[in-house]
Amino acid sequence: MTIFTRAVVGATAARPVKSLITETKPGLALAKKFVAGDTLDEAVEVGRDLNKRGFLLSLDLLGEEVHDKVSAEAALHEYMDCLERIDAAGLDANISVKLTQLGLSIDEGLARHAVEQLANRAAAAGTTVTVDMEDSRFTGQTVDIYADVQASIGHLGIAIQAYMKRTPDDLERLIPLGGHIRLCKGAYVESSEVALGVKAAVDGAYQEYLKVLMAAEGTKPAVATHDPRLIEAARSLSPQRISYFEFQMLYGVRSDLQESLVSEGFPVRIYLPFGSQWYPYLTRRMGERPANMWFFARALFSSSP
Repeated sequence: MTIFTRAVVGATAARPVKSLITETKPGLALAKKFVAGDTLDEAVEVGRDLNKRGFLLSLDLLGEEVHDKVSAEAALHEYMDCLERIDAAGLDANISVKLTQLGLSIDEGLARHAVEQLANRAAAAGTTVTVDMEDSRFTGQTVDIYADVQASIGHLGIAIQAYMKRTPDDLERLIPLGGHIRLCKGAYVESSEVALGVKAAVDGAYQEYLKVLMAAEGTKPAVATHDPRLIEAARSLSPQRISYFEFQMLYGVRSDLQESLVSEGFPVRIYLPFGSQWYPYLTRRMGERPANMWFFARALFSSSP
């Protein structure tokens, strides 16, 4: 997370700023660029359109870390409903889940049981569950839960962050388990003890891990980036890749690039967030690209009396 992104996220935490974004037409218009809607029904409709245009999907129920069992169980039920709808609607989609939303910070066993239930339901629906990676407090537990459930049930994937210093060891452990591995740069503020802090170093690590994944036939690489240089690196490695791999990108981010890759025949999976708790997600998208801030500002002032 850059200094600019941290500044934007900090500023948007203020109640007046939040009200300005969540209670005005320009703010809601900006949210619509990056979030499929408040409800699963809205996400399914957006997802159908994306499927028709040749994209794969990963549905993500927005929400933060929960601190009580009732909230964790509610999130599990919503994710189970999501898998039911994917199955019923015939969507070419999987789901992405956060283990802290499923109770990891309360009880590791609670989160583990939730992942087992989701993996079994995904198997019945003919799809998969991607376990998202969160900050370093939970990395070890997340990898352990994934490894155990993937080995016993399967139908899982996991996100791995290139800037984490432990990533080479994690890849060595996880690649033989099959499934898919989503390689991303990493988005959390971490200390220099556990993570690389220089952009050039992170980009270099990403390319090295990308080579490892593209050479491994036992897993399905998911190249999660909007960085043109890293996308080109993946394209240059693709002729050497016999089995499946895909690109993954965020809904509403670099749509032109997404369309271009699909037109060239590459599989592209769109990370499609939905849910009423969209504000923290939106503020991160605003902080990542100043153009998003200007979009909101122009819309706000043009709609003022």
